[in-house]
Amino acid sequence: MEDFEENVPINPKSNKLQREVLSLFAIVFTILVFRSSFYEPYRIPSGSMIPTLKIGDYIIVNKFAYGLKYPFSDMAIGDINLNPSYVFKQEMPRRGDVIVFKYPKDPSTSYIKRVIGLPGDTIEIKDKIVFVNDQPMEMVETDATPFLKDMDEKFKKYKLNFFKVSVEKKHHFIQQDSDNYYLVNKDKITIPDGEIFVMGDNRDFSYDSRFWGTVPVEYVKGRAEMVWFSIVFPVDGGVFKFRPSRIGNSIE
Repeated sequence: MEDFEENVPINPKSNKLQREVLSLFAIVFTILVFRSSFYEPYRIPSGSMIPTLKIGDYIIVNKFAYGLKYPFSDMAIGDINLNPSYVFKQEMPRRGDVIVFKYPKDPSTSYIKRVIGLPGDTIEIKDKIVFVNDQPMEMVETDATPFLKDMDEKFKKYKLNFFKVSVEKKHHFIQQDSDNYYLVNKDKITIPDGEIFVMGDNRDFSYDSRFWGTVPVEYVKGRAEMVWFSIVFPVDGGVFKFRPSRIGNSIE
């Protein structure tokens, strides 16, 4: 018996649409993989990291700074919270690093703070002075003028002081309200294994480890690297203002 092959006509338009859909899917999937494992943009919504980061800064976060993760292995959506799996060994964040992490009380929410203490360190806070392993963090008051430029409106009413802080041969700046008498003191604690202690640079306006405790290392999503865009949000009917001087600033 002879076999016959039935020729089914192909719709060129349908074939083209299929290719376009597959191409779009491949592009979207590649972008998601890149954001999950390599670099991801974030927007700064609050002033907890002033003066290092301002409200309206858009930053790039290095997702493989502490080890390359398998794509989508650290997702947190609703009640689902996955701990990351690594392609190569995870490294520990360093004191002074600015990191993005899952908020321990709600892992679906991302926070950004600075690493103050590592596993095994002791932390104590007395009269706004932070002691790490019984040594006070070196703080030198500095001229406020450069920091008052483009200051967010909500903070202009406070009497602010700025300090240069040295951590392991690296420097960054913090902001404190000299009229704020609500001093957050903290008895000496020892940071547990696999945990880190974090604080915001805007010390009197930051909700951080002083209030809700330490952060599991596996909750760290990456290290903040650079500001790639920055705008001033409107206040009292104002308009958006572009801040080009902040573009390209590395995050120290």
